[in-house]
Amino acid sequence: MSGGTGRRRGSGIGLAAFVLAACGGLAACQPAQVLTHGAIVSQDQVDLIPVGSSREQVLLALGTPSTTGNFGNEVFYYISQKKEKKFAYDKAKVVDQRVLAVYFDQAKTVAQVANYGMVDGRIFDFIKRVTPTGGRDLTFLGQLLAGPGKGAAPINPLAPSGASGGKL
Repeated sequence: MSGGTGRRRGSGIGLAAFVLAACGGLAACQPAQVLTHGAIVSQDQVDLIPVGSSREQVLLALGTPSTTGNFGNEVFYYISQKKEKKFAYDKAKVVDQRVLAVYFDQAKTVAQVANYGMVDGRIFDFIKRVTPTGGRDLTFLGQLLAGPGKGAAPINPLAPSGASGGKL
C-alpha cells in the first residue's frame, strides 16, 4: 500500500511543478505595462470647447493647463505622454506624446484647437490631420515633443519668428 501512496505523491509533485511552470509561462506572456503621465484629454472634452468658447469654459471642460504661452495671444497647453515597458526591469520607452493647444483670440475666446503629436518623426495635428508649417510656437511645440536632451536650443520667446536660443 505504501508503494501506491508514493506514486500519488510523486505524481502530485510533478503536477505541482507543471502548474508552476505553466503559471510562469503565462506571466511572461502578459502585455507590456503602459504608463500614462500628464493631462489625459478625451475627444468628448475637446468637443465641449468649440471655436468661440470662453476661457472659463475651457478651464471647466479641460481643467488647469499643463503650461501656458503668450506669443501675442494666450495659449493653453495640455501635455500628455504614454510610456511602455515590457518587463519590470526594462526602462520605459515613450510610445506617444501629445500636446493639445487651445489658442485664444484678443477677446479671450477660443480661436483654434490643435492636438499635436509625432507621426513619422514630424509634428502632426491630429484634429486637422495636417503637418503644421513653421511659426513662433511651433519651435516651442517641437521642443516639447522632442523631449529633453535632444539637442534643441533653449526657448527664447523674445527671439524673432523662426529663431530660438542664443543670448539676449
